[in-house]
Formats: sequence, C-alpha cells, structure tokens
Amino acid sequence: MTAVPPAAGAVAHARTAHPLEVMFRPTSIAVVGASAQPGKAGHAMVQALRHFPGTLHPVNPRGGHVLGHPVLTTLRESSGVDLAVLVVPPEAVPAALEDARDAGVRAAVVCAGGFAESGPDGARIQERVARVAQEAGIRLLGPNTSGFMNPVDRTTANFMPAVADLPAGSVSVVAQSGGVNLALAFMLARAGVGLRLGAGLGNAIDVDFPELLDLLADDEATTAVGLHVEGVTDGPALVAALRRTTARKPVVAFKVGRSDVSEFARSHTGAMTGSYEVTRAALQQAGAVVVDSLEELVAALAALREVRLPAAERIGVGLLTGQAGPGLVVTDALGARGIDLPPLADATQQRIAELLPPLTFQRNPVDTGRPSPTFGDVLGAVASDPAIDVVGVYALDEPGALDPVAALGPAAGRVLFATGGPPDALAARRLGLDAAGIPMLAGPGDLATALAAVVTDARLRAVVDVPPVAATRTLGRTLDEHEAKTLVEAYGLRTPARRVADDRAQAHAALADLGRGGGRVVVKVLDADVLHKSDVGGVHVGVSDAAALDRALDAIDAIPRAGHPRRYLLEQLAAPGAELIVGAVRDPVFGPVVLLGLGGVAAELGGAAALRLAPLSEARAREMVAALPPTVLHGFRGTPAVDVEALAEVLRAVGDLISDHGDVAEVDLNPVRITAEGPVVLDALVVVAPPRGDTRP
Repeated sequence: MTAVPPAAGAVAHARTAHPLEVMFRPTSIAVVGASAQPGKAGHAMVQALRHFPGTLHPVNPRGGHVLGHPVLTTLRESSGVDLAVLVVPPEAVPAALEDARDAGVRAAVVCAGGFAESGPDGARIQERVARVAQEAGIRLLGPNTSGFMNPVDRTTANFMPAVADLPAGSVSVVAQSGGVNLALAFMLARAGVGLRLGAGLGNAIDVDFPELLDLLADDEATTAVGLHVEGVTDGPALVAALRRTTARKPVVAFKVGRSDVSEFARSHTGAMTGSYEVTRAALQQAGAVVVDSLEELVAALAALREVRLPAAERIGVGLLTGQAGPGLVVTDALGARGIDLPPLADATQQRIAELLPPLTFQRNPVDTGRPSPTFGDVLGAVASDPAIDVVGVYALDEPGALDPVAALGPAAGRVLFATGGPPDALAARRLGLDAAGIPMLAGPGDLATALAAVVTDARLRAVVDVPPVAATRTLGRTLDEHEAKTLVEAYGLRTPARRVADDRAQAHAALADLGRGGGRVVVKVLDADVLHKSDVGGVHVGVSDAAALDRALDAIDAIPRAGHPRRYLLEQLAAPGAELIVGAVRDPVFGPVVLLGLGGVAAELGGAAALRLAPLSEARAREMVAALPPTVLHGFRGTPAVDVEALAEVLRAVGDLISDHGDVAEVDLNPVRITAEGPVVLDALVVVAPPRGDTRP
C-alpha cells in the first residue's frame, strides 16, 4: 500500500500482492443502492466519493443519474469493478453480493446495520452474507460499518460526505466502531496529524484486526497505527499480528469496556481478572501502547508518527519549559505514569548555568523563565546529556520570543513540542514543525501523554517474549491442596513441610512431628470440593497442642462433605513476610494468563494486579515483579524485601504449569509469602475445567 500522488481520472500506483489492496485502493468502485435523493445514504456515499480519481458506477434499478454519474440498473452490467459498496437493506445484501460475484467484483463494503447485532433474524442474514462472500472469493468489510477513508488516494467510501476533504497524513486507524473511526479521523485532522487509512470493522465477518495490521505493517506510507478495540474474537491471532506490526512501527490502542469486568472463576485469581484488564494486558504485551481515551490516542499517535526511540528498558526524559507552571503539570503527569526525570550531569548543569539567569530551575525539568535567544542552546545541552533519550518542550507562542523550528530542529527525532497561542499562529508553526519532523502537541496534558507513549513504546520492545506452546498434558480432575502443592513443587516452587492425615490419630501424630520443639502448625480441611477453605471454617492457624488440634478437627468435621471420608492437612507455620497472590487463568479469548497481585495487609496499598500472557520469558516475569509497589519490593512494614529473581521464577512456573496442561482452567497460589529465605506457597488451588457439556460450577 505504498502511497504515490494520485493522478486525475486514474489511481497512479503499482499493485502489491496483499489481498486487501483491491479494497482500500481500488481503481473502480460501484455504489449499489446509490440514490439521487439528498438525505439518502446512497446519495451521501456517492458524495463522499466525489474526489475519487478512478471510475465510479452508481447502481440502482431505477437508472438515471446521481451527481452527474450515469446509473447502472444492475451491477451485472459492469465490468472491471474492484470494489462494491453496498448501501442497501440487510435482506438485500446476499443478492447484491451474488450480483457482485457474477460481475467479477473482488471486494465489498457492507454498510447497512440490522445483522447479528440486531438479534436472531439479523444473525441468520449475516451467516448467509458470510457464506456468499466466502464462496464468491469476495473480501468483505463489515457489515454494520460506516466504511473507510483513504485520503492519501482520495478514496473515501463512507456515509459522511465531509470525509472527502479530510487531510492526508501518515497515521492509520482501525476501529471496531464506524462512528469511532469517523470521530478519530476528525480528531486527527484537528490535531494537524491527518489520516492515511481509517477503517471501521463493524461486525467483522471477514476483514478483522490481524489482516489489517499486516496490511499496514507493510504500508510504507503508514508511520503509526491506532486501534479502537471493543471486543476480540481471536486473541492469539491479534497478538501475533500486533507483534509483527510493532516490530516495524508503533501501534497505539484504546480498549473500551472499563466498567464491564467479567469474573472468570470464584477464586481470588478469577475475581481479579476480567476481559477489559486481560485485553489491555495482551495488547500491551504484544507491543501496543495502551491509552485510556481517544484524546490520548490522538496525542500518542501525533508523537509516535515522528519520534520512535530504539528499544530500551530505561528511557531518560528531559523536560524544558518556557513557563514554570505548565512544566510542573507535565512533570506531575509523568510521575503519575511512573516516569521520572533523571537529574542532569554536572557538566550539563554547568553549561545551562552559563545560558540562563541564576534564579531559574536548571536540573530537570529546566525552566528558562520565558523563551529567550539561548533557548535552542539550552535544549541542545539537555538533549546531549548522557541520561536523556527524549526531550519534551513546552513554550507559549509569544511573538518574537521563540522560533521553534530553529530552536528544536537540531534535536528532531528526539524532541516533542507543546505550545499554546492564537490558532492562526499555531497553524503556521505546525507547518514548519511538520516539515522538520517535530510533533506539535496542544498543551501540557498532551505533551505528558505523548512523552509517556514514546517511553512506553521503547520499553515494550525491550522485553522479549517466548512463543506460545501447545499443551501436551492433562490432569483430568481438580486437585486437592496436597496434590496441587506436589504439582507446583515439581515446577520448582517451595511449600511448607506438611503431612496428610486420614483420621484423627494420624493428625495427632503429624502435630507431634511437625510441631517438634514447640513449633506451631496450620490445620486445614483436605478436600478438592472445598475451594475456599477459610470461608467454611476449614483453616486453623497457630495450633500447638492436642486440645487445640481437637478443636480444629471438630470444626473441620462439621463442614458438609459429599459422601467421602474427611481428610486433614497439617503444615508447619511459615516465617512472617508480605503476602502476594500469584495465579493463572485460561482466558477464553487469549488463553493462559498469569496474575501477580497484593494479598494480606499489603492489599491495602491498592493498585491493579499485573497480568501477562503465558508462558513468560525471564525478562517478562521480572517486569511483572517490578510492577509491584516499591514499598512491597523493598520490604513492607518490616517484612523481608522481595527476591526479584526468585519471585519471577514463581511466576514463570505458574505460567508453564497452565500452558503445559490443556485442561487446567485456573491456578491460584494465595498467598505466596515473601520470607527471608524466598517465596513460599502457603495455599494452592488447581482447578480443571469440566468436560464440554458439563455445566457444573
């Protein structure tokens, strides 16, 4: 999809082998359902294609003319049509596709709604549409989409006629919603970014994220890609396509559904995961910069289309501002994202001191007081500092105070600029900055978002994942705690010394053994059917004598059981330490996912659990551990510090366990205690998914 200037009356480009090329860069288009009546969707579609340089065929059984184009009464009258845009009711789409097949059309956009999103009747129509398109070999975008925009080639097959005048750019967008696709196109235009390709997927019965990502990865005219994600049907395919794309160019993703958190299981692990969190984690692990709003998406794309740093785990950000207040806003916003500004070297500060008045702040951020003739030299000093990889600059557009192109030009490729001022003046500034390859942002908030995106993109590419593996084993049933701990021990994890007792006499013998020397023990019910032992009185901590043991056993015996004999588990009481939750679930979309969260009293520190796709590489597991709050990592309320490598190995083991066993639905190690000797698994739950057709919880 290499862009070249289009010629009048024909699309001047060389065909490539990608199968979607014919859809998004056609030489001829037929609009089926075209209308001469203003206000009709078929009229708006022809209007939107008014700048199309190829051959345009309106199609309507009534014939006549639409906006000066002669109307074909049927698509079968045409020949050599690349793309059919169907603006007809849903029940008419299958027949229209059959006409397209007979006319040799190779691609179609189905704009109508009323398919699977509308209920069972629409779903049946959609199934027929998919079948006809597949049998005909027609690539299909939609249904239930507003279409696409390709301003570079002046091909805007969309319901909104105004898209015909969208400015061309180098950013491409793939949105599940046609409305969001349009919203982003106009937001990018207002930001001075422009659009290379904007595609609305709609119901995506054929063309979906993976294939479009591969198309855009190969497109030399696309410098950055934005994604709007509502739901994902094939997680592994999306992750694989994202990894291929982000290896070549940046991708920024916005996931909708923050308030829709589904529970995968009744355990602690299941309750802490959900489709929203898992999807965000998967997108980010695949290399996409994940943002929280469409506005952040635009700011991140504006930056990454011009500035992409080499992959690195540590990225140094420098900040230079002509006004102190906005500089504080940016610094604060970066800090909230976990991005610190490293101090500048002594030599750099000495150079800055020669250029600025003594009352200005000169460490990082650097505040010049207001832009002055030395601004460019100060920027050069900051950018040359060995700790700095990228520089953010904020300066208001004060007449005569600063020529941003001259000042920032030498640092192009490593500098982002944000400003404020009269719209006409800023438009002129943007033209010069664009030519110099310097992104211009609208204010301090956008600058912080853009800097964070550049940093995150570089960090993400520095962590290499291991490829997914096919499960080769099964367990066949959910394990009791002793069996689960035996299994995790086989993966190298530490557990407390324990004994299984089949009756009270064995329990007393186990107490005498484990409690030798005055030690205390933990007494638990041992039953694979009791998933949450504490909730039913099945866990008793600190038992040290026979009387206390009998009281614990009495409480355990009172727990209802499903006909099998009661069994007990006795364990040595573990050394004190902070408690974490380590787990894994088999996500229905993305597959095995590993979780690390805070447990016990550390949970009051808050913060979201870290989620990553399994299996985990050593670097990925260390990254998860590094996401823990610093107070936990370095020792919480007198507890031992976290052994990063040892905890990372626990995470890797859990990821390997669920990846190896295809029937394991969940692994829950809650808690894992951080002791002076390293992590110890105090409780373990391994749940096997019921056979298909079995609806038991």
